[in-house]
Amino acid sequence: MIETVRLSQEARDQLITLKRYTGIKNWNVLCRWAFCASLREPSPPPSHPIETDSTVEMTWRVFGGVHADLYWALLVARAARDHREMDDEGLALTFRRHLHRGIGYLVGDIEMRSATGLVELPMRK
Repeated sequence: MIETVRLSQEARDQLITLKRYTGIKNWNVLCRWAFCASLREPSPPPSHPIETDSTVEMTWRVFGGVHADLYWALLVARAARDHREMDDEGLALTFRRHLHRGIGYLVGDIEMRSATGLVELPMRK
């Protein structure tokens, strides 16, 4: 199980932008949206290394809130589908890649200029 979720400096900066655009104040809420946005994509995230060099970190329980077990199940299912390592380290890496890709998707999406853009995201595409 992932104990601590850490972000790169770039992801931190992107989340600050998303907070400004959407008015959503909590890192964990935006990170949940980002994780799900990445899971929505059929292709696996890129395999490049991600340096978690920012000061932003949260526990898995803070990330997932009352639905932490559901997010864990989604991660495990996606890792299995993409033929990723299923040990703790492999799942943590898969999660980190999805989280960072999702943050990039959200900040790059012109529709994410408000909280409404997040709510409407599942209905697009």
